[in-house]
Parts: sequence; C-alpha cells; structure tokens
Amino acid sequence: MHGIGWQVGIGKTLLVSMLFGLCGALNANAETAYLIQPGDVVEVSVWHEADLQKELLVRPDGTITLPLVGQIVAGGQTVKDVQLDVAERLQRFIPDPVVTVGIKQPLGNKVYVIGKVNRPGEFVLNRDIDIMQALSMAAGTARFAELKEIIVLRRTGEEQTAFKFNYEEVQLGQNLGQNIMLRSGDVVVVP
Repeated sequence: MHGIGWQVGIGKTLLVSMLFGLCGALNANAETAYLIQPGDVVEVSVWHEADLQKELLVRPDGTITLPLVGQIVAGGQTVKDVQLDVAERLQRFIPDPVVTVGIKQPLGNKVYVIGKVNRPGEFVLNRDIDIMQALSMAAGTARFAELKEIIVLRRTGEEQTAFKFNYEEVQLGQNLGQNIMLRSGDVVVVP
C-alpha cells in the first residue's frame, strides 16, 4: 500500500512538472510569435462557412473587415489573437465557430537599409534576420562606407532608439552581441 502511494505521488509530480514546462514553452512562443503588420495578406476561414473564407489585406491602419464580424484590429496582433477575436464575434451568429487565421504573405514585415550600400531599399522579411544578413540583402556595403559607424534605428510607439553596429568587429568575430535581430520597421543606416 505504501509503495502505491509513492508511485501516485511521483506521477503527480511528473504531471505538475510537465504542465509547468508546457506553460513555459507556450509563454516563450507567445513572446516570439509573429505580429501581423499593415500590408500583410491574411487568410481567414470558418469551418463549414464558405462565405467566410477570405484573403484580406491588412490596411495601413492595421484593420481588416469580415462579413458578420465587421472591422477588427489585426495589426500588432498575433494570428492566435485575431483568431480568438473573430471566433468571439461570430458566436452571436454561429454556435461554436471553428476559425482559422493564417499569414498568406508577410508583405508588411519589412526592414530598410539606406546609405552607402550597393542596393539600398526596403526588404520584405519572411524569417528573422540580423544586421549582417540585412546588409547582405542590400548587396553589401559600398566602397567608402563608414563600417564602424553603422546604426539601426528602431521606433517603439513615439520613441526611437539607435543601436550602434561596428561591421569590422563583427566581421572578425568580435563583439557579436551587437549583431541584433531586426524587427519589422527597423532602419539600418550605413554612413
């Protein structure tokens, strides 16, 4: 009898540990989940509702509009957030709606590389990239670029932050922490 109680205790401990581990993984995924951007094309579908299967362009104000749902904010939200919002609004019309939301084209997810590079411009990102990768997308730096003075401009709301980047150090494998991952809207300036 005593041995069985111990096994149940171990089982409960294992179950609790697994649940905490799963919650931690879900929180980590929520922090790194892609945020929908104006300019993205999203696909929304509701199971068994052919009229509610739409490809929608996220407008510059970050909104999309669906029949029965109306206008909702998608910009700055995760796919899961939009999915839950659409499902909640549809419950008045459809019992237990099964909603799927996906990113068809991440066209609003852009970074900009300007200054003394061989091909300045805006670059659509379909994955995470760092500063060195962005410079590569811009076909490298131009001949007289100030490689020690590169900066990344990042806007968060009304506030703008500048990050220094020394290409020569990173190229030599030094001070690699400055080769940060870029976010949508970042501007890499090569003087």
